[in-house]
Amino acid sequence: MILGQVVDFLGVPDDVPGGIARRMQRQRVLYDGEHHYDVALGEQALCTNIGGPEVMRQRIERLLRDLGPASLTLGILPSTARVDLFPVHGFNIYGDGDRAHVELVSSAVDVGERSELALYDTAFAAPSSAASYGDAAEALLGKARSFPVDAPLGE
Repeated sequence: MILGQVVDFLGVPDDVPGGIARRMQRQRVLYDGEHHYDVALGEQALCTNIGGPEVMRQRIERLLRDLGPASLTLGILPSTARVDLFPVHGFNIYGDGDRAHVELVSSAVDVGERSELALYDTAFAAPSSAASYGDAAEALLGKARSFPVDAPLGE
């Protein structure tokens, strides 16, 4: 559903099944024992209704399942947490910090300059240090799971 929205928005050829297959293949690295991922996710992302109630429920259930593997450290940044950095776009830092990847609306940027990579390290440290982990992250996911995503505004 969400990939279909991206296809419609960008006006690109519809290869949603291929995109899903590639994403599922990339997710296998979570369980291969060779990689480790540190993720900081804003609580607001858990409550932003993209895709409808069923997609939202599946997203939360998947995150709850992914709290288990040793290859993933998932932090949920509570909406009320103080963060000493203005919000920035999403990004990934790869390898031993030798590359950052930023996906934009119409393109992607790979950053490899040492001084710029240090900024990405700092930009990740701010929200991740204010995030909740373990049982506290699970509680925030449970709170989001009970949020009525199909309720009219104001209820």
